[in-house]
Amino acid sequence: MIEADLPARPRSELSLRFGRFRQNRLAMASVVVLTFIVVACFLGPFLFPFTGQDADFDAINLGVDFTSIHLFGTDDFGRDLLVRTLEGGRVSLTIGFLGALVAGIIGVMYGAVAGFVGGRWDRVMIRVIEILYAFPYVILVILLAMLFGGGNVALFLAIVFTLWLTPAVIVRAQAQSLARREFIEAARAGGMTRRQIIVTHIVPNTLSTVIVYGSLLVPEVILSESFLSFLGIGVREPQASWGNLIQAGRATMSTDIRLLLLPATMLATVLFCLNFIADGLRDAFDPNDR
Repeated sequence: MIEADLPARPRSELSLRFGRFRQNRLAMASVVVLTFIVVACFLGPFLFPFTGQDADFDAINLGVDFTSIHLFGTDDFGRDLLVRTLEGGRVSLTIGFLGALVAGIIGVMYGAVAGFVGGRWDRVMIRVIEILYAFPYVILVILLAMLFGGGNVALFLAIVFTLWLTPAVIVRAQAQSLARREFIEAARAGGMTRRQIIVTHIVPNTLSTVIVYGSLLVPEVILSESFLSFLGIGVREPQASWGNLIQAGRATMSTDIRLLLLPATMLATVLFCLNFIADGLRDAFDPNDR
């Protein structure tokens, strides 16, 4: 048989949905812009002969000058604003993506176990979530900052500790529905253990919901980091993040708005891109729009 006459292999449901996502021009443009910003934040600072903490005392409060090595000028301490913004973006994006990933994994596994096992275990596990929901977010960060001495570790733990709850509730509802499906009964009859069913069937079948919510979780984590750093209980000087750079720029916005404009524009652009990507994923993975 000639190879051209062979029937085309059917595409998986997941590949079909990502194909629909690629047809969304705004979402794909957002992917390109976000990729450029991520690459710039992680690789851009290495193109300069100094770091964001190095002070140039001959160029304090230098304005925008594209003929100078300090393209967007310096701050009150002679530190390069562009490099500090890129390094701050590296911190904010790392906490954002890593925090969303860890919170998502914890939430998915917890919700899948609670929803599938059911009964007394489900009631106990959902009560734990309700109790944790009662913790005020900012107070939790302050307590963790006191416990761990502040900084990135306390911020990361506080974000993960708080934001895994909603994915757990969403996946629990999905797992409860899946637990009554015929293929789950067939897996039980075939001798599969609860752990095998959860890993092999429950979690993969909640993947669409997880992808959509995960795309919303990333901007939430980045915004939380920036907000808490803005308040001074997140990433601390001299290390930069978009939050504390915006806080520092706010203090001088009446005299030099440049210090506020660059980090705020970077943060806003990333948040817009992530929200457009989330909208595209939601449209592509919407089970009511097949």
